[in-house]
Amino acid sequence: MNLLKDHTTQQNIYWATESYADYGEGFAFFDPITIDKITSYVSVDGVVLTKEQYEEDIKQNPDDKSKYQEIIRPRAVKSKEEQTQRAKDKAEVFTPSWICNAQNNLIDEAWFGRKEGLFNSPDPDNPHKWINNEEQISFEGTGKDWKDYVADMRLETTCGEAPYLANRYDAVTGEYNDVAKFRIGMLDRKLRIVSENVKDSKEWILWAKIALRSTYGFEWQGDNLLLAREALFYTFEEHYVEQFGEKKFNQNKMRIMPGVAYIVSWNLWQMDGLTYGLPGYEDMVQNRKQREELYQAKLKDYERQIKERAEIAQNSLFGLDEMNLPELVKPIPEPVQLFEQYCLIKDFLDGVNIKKATLKSQDFHDQSAPKQTFESLVNNNKTQQ
Repeated sequence: MNLLKDHTTQQNIYWATESYADYGEGFAFFDPITIDKITSYVSVDGVVLTKEQYEEDIKQNPDDKSKYQEIIRPRAVKSKEEQTQRAKDKAEVFTPSWICNAQNNLIDEAWFGRKEGLFNSPDPDNPHKWINNEEQISFEGTGKDWKDYVADMRLETTCGEAPYLANRYDAVTGEYNDVAKFRIGMLDRKLRIVSENVKDSKEWILWAKIALRSTYGFEWQGDNLLLAREALFYTFEEHYVEQFGEKKFNQNKMRIMPGVAYIVSWNLWQMDGLTYGLPGYEDMVQNRKQREELYQAKLKDYERQIKERAEIAQNSLFGLDEMNLPELVKPIPEPVQLFEQYCLIKDFLDGVNIKKATLKSQDFHDQSAPKQTFESLVNNNKTQQ
């Protein structure tokens, strides 16, 4: 279950920030994020200890525990100085839950065609609070059903820790949300719908994975991306536990969660939203784009000359052989280098009829689902990779 994998490069995601550079080797901008790094601890003096070194130190000096913190932490528990610096470097400003909720409500109001009877309503006494709808969500009058909602695509751009997708905690205050049913993330809402309409564990897993397969997000900074991936991974688990209990989850987790991790690692990916390429490689991506444009221009000119010669041959008494024309060579595109690539995503629901009466997990082929670049999807040029 590798939540650190980048499927465009087949390597690990990388830090893509200088926030950790002072920690030494392995923490620079382009260094990969590895398990040994994210399980390490850092002291108030900036000294990094491996997990084993930390545990040994705490064993011998229990009072030292307060001197250390985990390497990767949510923004809410970062120092104000670090929050400010990251905001300056990459305009990193996280959105409080009440704003996420209000904007997600607008999406649902458009989808359902109504405001009443949805997931929650504004609290008239406090604009930063809301009143949860404890009744089952009705699809009457929409012309659609709960399966349509669960499979409808959702995307959070520049997602940070993905507060619009998964609402395990408030990204600003760090306050944890205990009841999964009333969380306001887009994936949370889909999983609530699954829980309200499915009571069998096997069928719940089927539809919860459909909800996950149709939920996407991208992020520049590797630490945020890892936190976002963890948020969706544990969101799936927590909704299942709330519906069926922890005992049943423990019985099934090794059957469920590797597939969940695979989908999450594809659907939340590392990308520069301006270039559709990998963060920090904008010059290489731009160079690739210029080469592509040059190739397309040469190809167009080649095809024009082929057409012209065909017309000449048709109208000439002697044909082309007597005209001593230079040989035409069809241009060949230059190979794309690893870090020049546009980022890849998968369409896990491609070719799947979600309304099929006998729909089963075997109808989904996640490993062989078609890949395409996000750039081609945005520009409506669905070239599969």
